[in-house]
Amino acid sequence: MRDAVRDRGRAGRSGGAPARGPAGVHAGAWWLWALALGTAATRTTNPLLLGLLLAVSGYVVVSCRPNTPSARSYTAFVRLALAVLVIRLVFAVVLGSPIPGSHVIVSLPEVPLPHWAQGIRLGGRVTAEAVVFALYDGLKLATLLVCVGAANALAAPARLLKSLPGALYETGVAVVVALTFAPHLVADGRRLRAARRLRGRPDRGVRGLVQVGLPVLEGALERSVALAAAMDARGYGRTAEVAPAVRRTTAVLTLGGLLGVCAGTYGLLTAEGGTYGLPVLLAGVAAALAGLWLGGHRSPRTRYRPDSWNLRSCLVAGSGMLVAALLALAAARDPQALHPGVVPLVPPTLPLWPAAAVLLGLAPAFAVPASPAPKEPS
Repeated sequence: MRDAVRDRGRAGRSGGAPARGPAGVHAGAWWLWALALGTAATRTTNPLLLGLLLAVSGYVVVSCRPNTPSARSYTAFVRLALAVLVIRLVFAVVLGSPIPGSHVIVSLPEVPLPHWAQGIRLGGRVTAEAVVFALYDGLKLATLLVCVGAANALAAPARLLKSLPGALYETGVAVVVALTFAPHLVADGRRLRAARRLRGRPDRGVRGLVQVGLPVLEGALERSVALAAAMDARGYGRTAEVAPAVRRTTAVLTLGGLLGVCAGTYGLLTAEGGTYGLPVLLAGVAAALAGLWLGGHRSPRTRYRPDSWNLRSCLVAGSGMLVAALLALAAARDPQALHPGVVPLVPPTLPLWPAAAVLLGLAPAFAVPASPAPKEPS
């Protein structure tokens, strides 16, 4: 009996233990990398640079994502990004655009609108300048959505909950539940479509969508009830007793720190506050962190297999932040290269050193080994 228990324990340690992300990289590092790429995408409307950002994020996801349900949601985010791009183009064609242009593509029948709807038109001339401007704008938003999908694929949002301070635990739970809605919805939809195909029933088109939608919503409701029961069984929302002086100190530090962060940020953004902006910002961040540390004493909890911030995590997060910083610098020094002109309409060009900066985001694909495939039970 003891030998059997020992064998099962060894098997669990060797192949049955759940993975903690690609090669043990901290979940926060993957999210910082992905959000930094998204920040870099907001600094440019050049379609060549945006396409390069999409290629970089997609290559890293394919190389490093684990075999989990949240990793399969990347395709859903790509489809959502394509839908956003198409909707942006349709709005530009149907509702018009304030961008002036002389290259008319097509003239649609214009619908007359009442006087209170001035500034809005339906139909009319569709110019190439307006379509190109809508394409650039929609591609930027689509790239941002794909970067968020890359973060979901590389590190499940639930893993971030273990790294939050105790003072933000309840807020973090709400955010994580909201962020995991899309991956769970995609997994339920695939499971139900596969079941319908095995039974010889239609799983595509409007009829298949209607017949799959109700079970998906039912599964979401059952999952929310089970989550509420599990949270109640684990004592979620219960706080420990702390001294009144500690509570007041926590409130003062947190509120003062947030006000200091706002004042310091305002000082950095204005020319008059350049001298005091950075010191006030650093003091505010320190006070806010101290308040969060004290507030964590009200929510005592343990961490099972906590993620560790190692050298690979620093490399992953640093590569993404370096891309964002270099793109921001390029946007300040050469705005025309990162924002190609629409009026007059000129073809976009690929700036060399901003493109090389984007390629630095490929560092995780080479520095982080791929996650091993799960072993089949013997």
